[in-house]
Parts: sequence; C-alpha cells; structure tokens
Amino acid sequence: MSWVYLFIAGLFEIGWAIGLKYTEGFTKLVPTIWTAAAFLASIGLLGVALKTLPVGTAYAVWTGIGAVGTAILGVYLLGEPATVARLACICLIVAGIVGLKLVS
Repeated sequence: MSWVYLFIAGLFEIGWAIGLKYTEGFTKLVPTIWTAAAFLASIGLLGVALKTLPVGTAYAVWTGIGAVGTAILGVYLLGEPATVARLACICLIVAGIVGLKLVS
C-alpha cells in the first residue's frame, strides 16, 4: 500500500509543480490555493509512504514521478519543446524509477 501512497504523492507533486506556473508568482488566489493544497497532500502522502519504505528510494521515486510528469505536462500544457534529447532524458528517469522499485 505504501507504493500506492507514494505514487499518488508523486501525482500531487506534479500538480503543485505545474500549479506554480498558474499562480503567477502567487498573485492569483485560486491557483495558489490549489497549488498549496496539492503540496500539502503530496508531502503528507510521502510521509505516510515513508513509514515502511526506505527514505532514499521513496524520495527518489517521488521526485522522479514529479520530474517526469511535470516535464511531460510542460510540453503538452505550456508549449515547452519536446526535443529528442529531452525525451531521452525523461526515459532515463523512468528507467531509474523502475529500477528502484524493482530492487526495493
């Protein structure tokens, strides 16, 4: 169950990372509230997952999910470039996440 909590925490991390863009420097109230809520949910679920998962593995997977998801949504939502090098690096992060899951 801890892996499920960790995965959901990673999704919330994507939410708050993308949400930061929409807060426009915390000048927009509604996006700021949603971003703060996603942040708290992400940290809270990470904490629950850490009850049974090794901290190094859990943190690396959590940040990896956030990094990959944020990079992909940056391409789709924000028009960031989807270069071959960028996509290859995203694949390397995914490989690292899968590797950590397999050895934990």
